[in-house]
Amino acid sequence: MQNGRCLPVAQADGLTVTELAAAYWRFAKGYYQKDGRSTNVTPGIKIALRFLRGLYGHTPAAEFGPLAFKAVRQAMVDDGQSRNYVNDNCKHIRRMFKWATGEQLVPASVTQSLSVVPGLKKGRTEARETAPVVAVDDATVETTLPCLPDVVGDMVQLQRLTGCRPAEVCIVRPMDVDTSGDVWEYRPESHKTEHHGRERVIFIGPQGQDVLRPYLLRPSESYCFSPAESEKKRRATQHENRTTPLAHGPARLRFGHIQPLDVVSSGSEVSRHGFLQNRLIGLRFRE
Repeated sequence: MQNGRCLPVAQADGLTVTELAAAYWRFAKGYYQKDGRSTNVTPGIKIALRFLRGLYGHTPAAEFGPLAFKAVRQAMVDDGQSRNYVNDNCKHIRRMFKWATGEQLVPASVTQSLSVVPGLKKGRTEARETAPVVAVDDATVETTLPCLPDVVGDMVQLQRLTGCRPAEVCIVRPMDVDTSGDVWEYRPESHKTEHHGRERVIFIGPQGQDVLRPYLLRPSESYCFSPAESEKKRRATQHENRTTPLAHGPARLRFGHIQPLDVVSSGSEVSRHGFLQNRLIGLRFRE
């Protein structure tokens, strides 16, 4: 059972739902990974298995059928999950039993019986509906851009002009961009559907090229958009726009504008630590 290994077939007899869920969870943690990190599939599996184990944990896995499956689904609905979320969680449970059949842990009849249970239909269930996810309107983007650091703003502009995913903007490198044609071609080193064997090509037109061009002037294997560079630039701009003199506020401590302790009135019994704290929060000492 260690390192994702499955139960021997001889031990499958009498296997409970909890034991099956534990074996599948070990498999799923190793299978649903990308670049050494768990994908967003595993949290959904964990939630689905929690409901399954809570109702039928001690039930033999071979005896889990459509009625039990519907009871688990109803528990998710009663918990307030949306219709789409319930359907996704039920798919995780189906996949678990399908995997178990392939490992000869449960009979194929169990998997087949679960497949005949349909998903919840819109308007025909008490499960709540969620609002569709829509694109951010142009007015909101235009209002937000001036408030963003330059690097982040350019990332937003590039995504807006190319339609690429947020993760694809974050990992663009000069070596991934073919600039030989009038329309540039960006092939991300990693993308959402690469496990299906698909190639991902993002086309960058003249406006996008104007945004990206300055960031290509770096080592070919370096990422074009660096959070460290963005923060450094933001701090530099903030420092240039500073209106409070350096001799005031917390900067006094950093630049040595703190009076020595011997100038504090002898009547004020303050520790060095307390003195610095009071100076930092702007308190004045009374003589």
